[in-house]
Amino acid sequence: MSFVNPQLFWILAIPLMGFSFFILRHKESFAHIFSEEVLKRLSLGDDSLPLVARNSMIIIALFLMTVALSRPVIDKGEHTVKLSGISALVALDISGSMRAKDIYPNRLEFAKIKIASLFHEMKDDELSLVAFADSAFILAPFSSDKETLIQIIEGVDSNYIKMRSTNLDALGNLSKKILAKKRPKVMILFTDGGDDKEVEHFAELIAEESITLYVVLVGSANGVPVVDKKGKAVVQNGKIVITKRNDSLGAVAMNSSGAYIVANTGTTGIKELVATIKKHHKGKEKGEITLHDRVELFYYPLALAVLLLLVSFSSLPRKKSLQ
Repeated sequence: MSFVNPQLFWILAIPLMGFSFFILRHKESFAHIFSEEVLKRLSLGDDSLPLVARNSMIIIALFLMTVALSRPVIDKGEHTVKLSGISALVALDISGSMRAKDIYPNRLEFAKIKIASLFHEMKDDELSLVAFADSAFILAPFSSDKETLIQIIEGVDSNYIKMRSTNLDALGNLSKKILAKKRPKVMILFTDGGDDKEVEHFAELIAEESITLYVVLVGSANGVPVVDKKGKAVVQNGKIVITKRNDSLGAVAMNSSGAYIVANTGTTGIKELVATIKKHHKGKEKGEITLHDRVELFYYPLALAVLLLLVSFSSLPRKKSLQ
């Protein structure tokens, strides 16, 4: 047997020794710690328990509580548990072009629906969620709690959208940090594309980091106006800003040994993508953890301590002599 918190035992043992000394040297004084009314309510009958026995029980009970707080355990050693599934970074584009309404109700809301579907399909996997536009930031760290992740993604609305263009370099630099210790390194990107130069730099970065990229492209390949918060077309230099889906990220995904799909209103696209991800990374664990196999024993001294306190604060009725 060993203690999880041995230092706590010694910290509490010193005042306990002082308390015990006080009780044994000032037996009658201890009775004044509690009011007569409290002692009456605790008493079951006439006081027939000797004071020395009562005080001894209290001291033993406090000692047992100290032992319980120190968490006695039977340590059966350590063992390693392998975690099933994979770890993947899910990235959502929140640039201004995601307000385009070429797909109902707009690209952002449609992408959110697809991400929620992805979460449902990857129940056993550990996922992290980030958003990016001119900068990238974490929405949720790695978690297997899909209900929480769905709530977080549902909370992303048009107020998150930044009218600046997509900065894939910012996403690449953040993903490099997030996936640094993951094997394999997997990113699932929901976007309508980006500038060709940005895409080229992004391809180089994920190649250097050995990141496998999977892309879900949203929107149409035909040009549509970018709209603002009020739904009005954005005008720059007297011209309406037009956005169209850029499929070049699909080629980047394929070159990284990943895959891509163009999202549609059906349910098969995400399922097929997840099946592809599982196939590519079959047999690869998302990690392992080391656990201490312990049998907790604290409830035994605690239960005995409570029992002793109940007896010490209560009096057993005296036997009346027959005359």
